[in-house]
Amino acid sequence: QMQLVESGGGSAQPGGSLRLSCLMTETVFVSMAWYRQAPGKERELVASISRGGTPTFYAGSVKGRFTISRDDAKNLVYLQMNNLKPEDTAGYYCNRASGNVWPWGQGAQVTVSS
Repeated sequence: QMQLVESGGGSAQPGGSLRLSCLMTETVFVSMAWYRQAPGKERELVASISRGGTPTFYAGSVKGRFTISRDDAKNLVYLQMNNLKPEDTAGYYCNRASGNVWPWGQGAQVTVSS
């Protein structure tokens, strides 16, 4: 069964950068996405990437600051986060962009504060 392992989270100051990685235990060619969930809020889709790497989609709140990419040879999906804001503080998770999601991983916690 597919397992998703997120890494790269941590603390950053406003304006800083972090890069998240998502390792998939199986090779798949489906659209993938990063989601986030802040305390007391529902999980929301942040960015998605199609099988071939394009097209990509970004939520309005992160467009121009975050970049999603993938390396199918390594079963990895990345999220480069620049110009971080306190409102980006959340647990970040990767999963399928559509269809039945796989079991959620443990996520990567991102905390942005000064």
